[in-house]
Amino acid sequence: MEDYNKIIESLGIKYLKSNNVKVINPLTIVDFKDTENILILLKKGAIHFGKNKDLLKEGHALFIPANRLAELHFGEVSNKTTKVDLEEFSFKQAEYFRTSKLGEINESVAADFSIVVFETKVFDTVNFFTALDIPAFDMENGTLGSLIYDLITEESRLKEGNQRVIKLKTELLVIESIRHLIDNRMFVEQLATNSTYFKDPRLITLFRYIKDNLGGELTNKVLSDVTEVSEDYVGQYFKTLTGINPQDYIEYQRMEYAVKLLRTTKMSIRDIGKTCGYKDTAYFCRRFKMMHGIPAGKMRKRETLMNV
Repeated sequence: MEDYNKIIESLGIKYLKSNNVKVINPLTIVDFKDTENILILLKKGAIHFGKNKDLLKEGHALFIPANRLAELHFGEVSNKTTKVDLEEFSFKQAEYFRTSKLGEINESVAADFSIVVFETKVFDTVNFFTALDIPAFDMENGTLGSLIYDLITEESRLKEGNQRVIKLKTELLVIESIRHLIDNRMFVEQLATNSTYFKDPRLITLFRYIKDNLGGELTNKVLSDVTEVSEDYVGQYFKTLTGINPQDYIEYQRMEYAVKLLRTTKMSIRDIGKTCGYKDTAYFCRRFKMMHGIPAGKMRKRETLMNV
């Protein structure tokens, strides 16, 4: 219990956006992935997810952790269902998805759902649900449905104090999701492993240093100086506590920051690469495409499930 409370208290939770979507034609996205956490509440129709095409029931919520690959099927699955990759979907989204209003009745749709996108980071550095290394999962929780409804309603009202309400509701949404994992004994081992972040203050110092210096030199020699762990041992030290070697973690953080800059600024790709620690623009572009599956320029233009 104490470790779980520490996890929750350490989380920086940020609401990003939400929407109501109706799917007018059945569709399969074979490689859906987003850089932030996504929660989909199915109101009507059918959504299947994962390689086994697990069915999300009406009234249930689908949680897709940040940067977790998930195959999504909207509508009933058949051999005739259109299949697209995420890049192709970004250009064809209007053929399948429409924004709908809360309470709007759609008699013939493949799926009608609400979606919320949010950030959850341990000490504002590590993406919590990504660190768990868990797949997309189904939740039956009436409280989640009410919170999602409240979030979308509050954002549309533009009333005094609505940003504070949205912040509080998003925090409740994350807490309810974590409680669901604990109550249903889901991914308990991964949750326990994450408590290692709170047991060694040097690791938190290292996370923060990496975040604040993504554009600079982050060799193992630099990391060893920050943590006061020997250069020969710092890689093993980091991997023992996190399950990933430090240079892979650093590249992940750089690429995550690059996506944020692409989506929120008009900086050139060359300048974004430099800001994220890549002196060679061509190398940055190659690594970006390898990690995200699409070129950096298309990531800037790419729509998500939210933008319909």
